[in-house]
Amino acid sequence: MTAYQRDPDDIREVYAAKLRSLAPWSGAVVVIVVLVGLLLFAALKYVPAGHVGVLVFFGRVTDTTLSAGTHLANPLARNITFSVRTQELTERAQVLSNEGLSVTLDTTLLFRLDSTKANEVYKTIGVDYVNIVVKANLRSTIRSVTSAYDADALYGVKRELIGKQVAEELIAILSGRGIIVERVLLREVKLPATVTQAIEAKQQADQEAQRMEFVLQREQQEAERKRIEAAGIRDFQRIVAQGISAQLLTWKGIEATEKLASSQNAKVVIIGSGGKGLPIILGGQ
Repeated sequence: MTAYQRDPDDIREVYAAKLRSLAPWSGAVVVIVVLVGLLLFAALKYVPAGHVGVLVFFGRVTDTTLSAGTHLANPLARNITFSVRTQELTERAQVLSNEGLSVTLDTTLLFRLDSTKANEVYKTIGVDYVNIVVKANLRSTIRSVTSAYDADALYGVKRELIGKQVAEELIAILSGRGIIVERVLLREVKLPATVTQAIEAKQQADQEAQRMEFVLQREQQEAERKRIEAAGIRDFQRIVAQGISAQLLTWKGIEATEKLASSQNAKVVIIGSGGKGLPIILGGQ
């Protein structure tokens, strides 16, 4: 072996010693890289479309509201998402009418969360705000409003008016809690069978009365038309009668006699023997 050649075992030992000296540092670098990656991943807050995000840091609700998309925020903060889309809540309730009848009412409420008040909603109510606040107030308001109306009003044309009144009262209650009420629909009203039959009979009687009133009005109009027509005929006859005199009738008789006498038909004309001195014509063929 020359002076410039080294034993391969010695070379491997040198590299092994260098690796052993770098091992603690390489492990630390790997740990740091992993931690930084985890922090960056935790700092990314994703909010789906139609939602908002509320950041909660160790139990404290922050004032920050995240819109839809991806955001960088405190990696230690939790992101609580709330839907701000229109939601539908269907409720079937047994209510009492003004006269104490039990009515089954199917109601649909359209509402959504106010995105600017999502933090306050989570802080004061929580994520289950629909069952805690919306549904409870809907039931209460339905019973309060319907108790002021008769059963036939719930069954008839005032249904939409009642729905608007329920919506107005819910707006007054829920707007301060961060809930926007869009519309209230009374989809179906079920009354006891005997009451339904009575209401339908009453409606049928009202329709028949309206029909008879229409018939009477039509007959009155026809009678008035005939009266006006008769008055016109009477006035015409009176005017014509005023224009006819005895002299005119005599003259018209003479003219008719002359025309008959000049015709080719065989006849006998007696001059001066008729009434008013008019001739008498006999045997006309």
